[in-house]
Amino acid sequence: MIVVDDYHKTYRDTVAVAGLSLRVEVGQILGLVGPNGAGKTTTMRAIAGIIPPTRGRLSVAGFDLAVDPVEAKQQLAYIPDDPKLFDALTVWEHLEFVASAYRVADFRDRAMRLLERFELTEKKDALALELSRGMRQKVAICCGYLHEPAAILFDEPLTGLDPRGIRTLKSSIVERAQAGAAIVISSHLLSLVEDLCTHLLILHRGRSLFCGPVSEARTAYAGLTGEASLEEIFFRATEGSAPIAGGNGAAVVDAGIPSPSRLARKSDGGDSE
Repeated sequence: MIVVDDYHKTYRDTVAVAGLSLRVEVGQILGLVGPNGAGKTTTMRAIAGIIPPTRGRLSVAGFDLAVDPVEAKQQLAYIPDDPKLFDALTVWEHLEFVASAYRVADFRDRAMRLLERFELTEKKDALALELSRGMRQKVAICCGYLHEPAAILFDEPLTGLDPRGIRTLKSSIVERAQAGAAIVISSHLLSLVEDLCTHLLILHRGRSLFCGPVSEARTAYAGLTGEASLEEIFFRATEGSAPIAGGNGAAVVDAGIPSPSRLARKSDGGDSE
C-alpha cells in the first residue's frame, strides 16, 4: 500500500503541496488529477523517494521513506512522463541492469514475456538512442514491471504510445491491480482516469479538493448526478464549487477493493464510473 500523511513541500516561499493525506490500498488504482502547477508531479516524486518532504510521512508497503528508503524503493516502480534511459545500453541491457539492482533472480523468462507483450522483442538488442519516443516509454514500463513491485506510480503513462501500446498498457495496469499492486496514475487525460481508476484525488494549488472513490466524487459536488463525467467533476471542483455536506474533500482512499471483473470492464471501456 501507499500511505501519505500530512505531506507538505515548500520551496523557499512557494508552497507546492500543503497537508496532503491519502492511502492507496492493494488492488486500488488512484487517479491523480489537477491543473498545471497543482503539485501532482511533486507528490509523485516524493512518494518515489526522489525529493524529501518538508514535513509529513510517506511510506510504501509498510516502509517509511525517511527511515527505510532502500526497502521502500525496492517495493516501488516509478514511470515518469519522460523516462531517461541510458543511451549506450541496449533494451536487454536495461532489463539486466534493473534485475541486478533489484536482485531479481532468474529474470530472463519474465523479461522476455514483457518484451513480447509490449512488442519490443525485435528491439531487444537495439540501443536506447535508436528507439522512438513510444518505444522508450515501453522500455521504461517493462523495467518498472520486472521486479513485480507492490506499488506503481505512472506519470502521464500514455505519452508516445500508439493505439495498440495504449491498449496493452491499460490492460496491464488492470492486471497489476488485480494481482495486488497499489497504483497511482497522474494524468491530464481524464478519459484514462475515468476508464481505469477506482479512486480519485483532485489537487489544486497544492491542496486536496477531493480524495475518495470515483463514485463518491459525483455526489460530492452539488448538482452532479451519477451519470456526470469526470470532466464535469474536475471543472466543478477546480472552478470553485465546494463539496456538499457529506462530500469527502479530505478523505483517505480506503474503500473496498473492486472485483477483478469490474476492473476488467473498466479496462475495456464498458464501465467508466
